[in-house]
Amino acid sequence: MEDHYERNEIFSKAVRAGKRTYFFDVKSTRSEEYYLTITESKRKFQSEDGRFSYEKHKLFLYKEDFEKFTEGLEEVIGFIRREQEVIERGPSTHQQRSGDSDDTFDDGNLSGSDYSDKEI
Repeated sequence: MEDHYERNEIFSKAVRAGKRTYFFDVKSTRSEEYYLTITESKRKFQSEDGRFSYEKHKLFLYKEDFEKFTEGLEEVIGFIRREQEVIERGPSTHQQRSGDSDDTFDDGNLSGSDYSDKEI
């Protein structure tokens, strides 16, 4: 089963944003059709045992839906940018949102394709 996961991973990009990391993974079906998985991973502190865990949310996007998904996403992002000041965060200008702490992924153990489909 693990060979199947290794075989269908085509491309991966990890984007770190504060406490969250977004993984964009291109994979292929058995019939060699590409699709995109977008995974949001958020590091959480477990106060009971003092350890960290990861909360993950995943979205599967198939190529026949790319155009409509992109149009909808661009419309919503445009609305937010017009209605509210959006602070863009770059690597050297980390701005915290309220409720976000500064405990980012500094351990260097994460990679997009290895992390996105395996239990943490």
